[in-house]
Amino acid sequence: MLRAPSRFVRSWLTAATVVCVLAGCGTSTEPTGDDRGAAGAKTDVTVEPIKATRTLTDTGGVKISLKKEPRRIVCLFALCDDILTELGIVPTATNSALLAHPDFLGKNRAKQVDIVPGGFIAPEVEAILSHKPDLVIGLEDTHGKLAPALKDATTFWPMQPETWQDSVGYLRDTAALTGRTAEGEKAEKAFRTKLAKAEAARSEKTALVIYGSDENFGVATPEGDVAASLFPKIAHYPWKSRGVEGSYSLEEILARDVDVMFVETISFGEPDGKLSEKLAKNPLWGKIPAVRNGDVHEVDSEVWAKGRGTRSLGIVLDEATAALR
Repeated sequence: MLRAPSRFVRSWLTAATVVCVLAGCGTSTEPTGDDRGAAGAKTDVTVEPIKATRTLTDTGGVKISLKKEPRRIVCLFALCDDILTELGIVPTATNSALLAHPDFLGKNRAKQVDIVPGGFIAPEVEAILSHKPDLVIGLEDTHGKLAPALKDATTFWPMQPETWQDSVGYLRDTAALTGRTAEGEKAEKAFRTKLAKAEAARSEKTALVIYGSDENFGVATPEGDVAASLFPKIAHYPWKSRGVEGSYSLEEILARDVDVMFVETISFGEPDGKLSEKLAKNPLWGKIPAVRNGDVHEVDSEVWAKGRGTRSLGIVLDEATAALR
């Protein structure tokens, strides 16, 4: 079966996904009906002015207070890198590979940004503080445990994005705290305009986003997955979170006649092949319409699964709408 990921599992994306067996098991196959309601209100392209400040309550309800404009920012997850790139800021250090993407800094410039040792799950506090950061931005449910160790030396900002609206909110908050208000407004406007355009041309095809490394893979759902939260606006996307214990069987996926599938291969260490190629070894996989018709698209997991910000989501929209035409 395909297990719906917990928020924590989907958030950090570098530990093993919840086990799921491609052959599926006997979960319910009730129809979901039209999902247009899940798309929410029509996307508004209006952007409210952003005001510079040193103190605010962020989009997640966390209060942040800085003594001065932050110049040295350390990123502990990719949304931070995405936001800073949108604002024209290069992080002092990061543990994300997102900056090497050609639509961000590119490989050569990204090599100039120091990497925080310890990996995504356990970045080394001493290494973080060695950069003398004014601000450290991390993922709350992964890096929140670092807060006590960082408290007296710097400001730690825990973010927890779950929808594209959250990502826009964090962009605005960061723009306000860094004084990059014009850049923030411009980035938000560009993203909203792109989303509204994609929404206006919404496809009637059924889409599916899966992620993982082998037969252990999950279905990305709009509840808690930022990229997936875009999909009800641009296609038929009948996949809903069923909680930590919820699951989708392969039979359910077959019953939904998936037209276009996006696959995020997430490696734990050295890459050892694409997820779609591994799943192709199972004969049931070939019965999915998207597979039969050659409409399975391997996508960059750094952007689709980890980026979460407006620049990454703009790339997701470009690639998804092109495939859904």
